[in-house]
Amino acid sequence: MTNRRNFLKKTAIASAAVALSSFTGRAKEHKEQNELPDGKVRKPIVLSTWRFGLKANEAAWEVLKKGGRALDAVETGVKVTEADPKERSVGYGGRPDRDGRVTLDACIMDELSNIGSVGCLEFIKHPISVARAVMEKTPHVMLVGDGALQFALAQGFPKENLLVPDSEKEWKEWLKTSEYKPIANIENHDTIGMIALDAAGNLSGACTTSGMAFKMHGRLGDSPIIGAGLYVDNEIGAATATGHGEEVIRIAGCHLVVELMRQGKSPQKACEEAVYRVVKLIKIRNKNLKDIQVGFIALNKIGDYGSYCVQSGFNYAVHDETGNRLIDPDYYIE
Repeated sequence: MTNRRNFLKKTAIASAAVALSSFTGRAKEHKEQNELPDGKVRKPIVLSTWRFGLKANEAAWEVLKKGGRALDAVETGVKVTEADPKERSVGYGGRPDRDGRVTLDACIMDELSNIGSVGCLEFIKHPISVARAVMEKTPHVMLVGDGALQFALAQGFPKENLLVPDSEKEWKEWLKTSEYKPIANIENHDTIGMIALDAAGNLSGACTTSGMAFKMHGRLGDSPIIGAGLYVDNEIGAATATGHGEEVIRIAGCHLVVELMRQGKSPQKACEEAVYRVVKLIKIRNKNLKDIQVGFIALNKIGDYGSYCVQSGFNYAVHDETGNRLIDPDYYIE
C-alpha cells in the first residue's frame, strides 16, 4: 500500500511538472509571438480593407491622432467610403440586388463589447451610423429591412436614392442574362472593414457593405454579423473580414481569428489558420477554390497586425505614426 501511495505521489508530481512546463512554454510562445521587437505598443493604429481603405484611414487617423476613441475613428473612417459614389461595393453607389434595389449591411463593436447591426437597409447612405444608433439607443443588437429603415428615419437619417446611374446601367445590362456568378475580388463586391487601437489602448471595429452585386433580395453576408464579418475583444485583439460572406459565416471567421490570438497566435498566424479552415471546407464541398475570395485582417493589443487571403487580388491599408500605406498580403493560391 505504501509503495502504491509513493508511486501515485511521484506520478502526480511528475504530471504537475509536465503541465507547468507546458504552460510556461505556451506563455513564452505567446510573449514571443505578440511582442514587438522594441517591446513597445504600436498605438494608435488603424487598419482597413482594400485600396479605398487609404482614404478611410486618413479620416480615422484625424480622430486617433487627437487622442480620440477608436469607436469614433472607425465610424468616421468607413463613412468616407459609404459616401463615395465611385466605390461601388459600399454605401451610396453600391451595386443593387437582382431586383434593382440597393440594400446595405453594417455592424459596429466597441471596447466594452457593445454591438449594433443593420441588415438589408435601403435608402440610408450611412448604415454604419444607424448600426451605432442601434447599439446606443435600443435594447437590441440587430435591425433589418423595413424595421431598420423605420428606425433610421425616426432617428433623423435622411432618406435618399442610393442607386447611381452607373450601377443602374450595370444592373440593366445584367438583366439580359441574369446570370449570377460573383467574381472573386472587388470587381463584383466588397466590404470595408476597419479595426483600430487608440492611444488609450482600446480597440473597436466597423464593417459596412452593399454585398454581392445582383444577389437575391434579402440576402445577408457576413458583414452585419458580429463574430463573422467583425469581432473585437479588448483583452486580445480585433479582426474583420472581406470576400464571399457565406464562407466567412461558415467558420464564424472573425471570432475564430480573435480566439486563435487568445491561444497565443500572432495576428498573422491567426489569419492564416482561419483561411486554411475556409479552404478546407471549400474543398470538402468540391467547390472551385479560384471562384472564391476571403481575406482577414487582424490587430492585437500591442498594435501587431497581420492579414491573409485565399488568392491574390486583396489588399489592405495600415495607418500609424509612420504614415499610411497599402499592403498586399500573402495568399493561399495563385
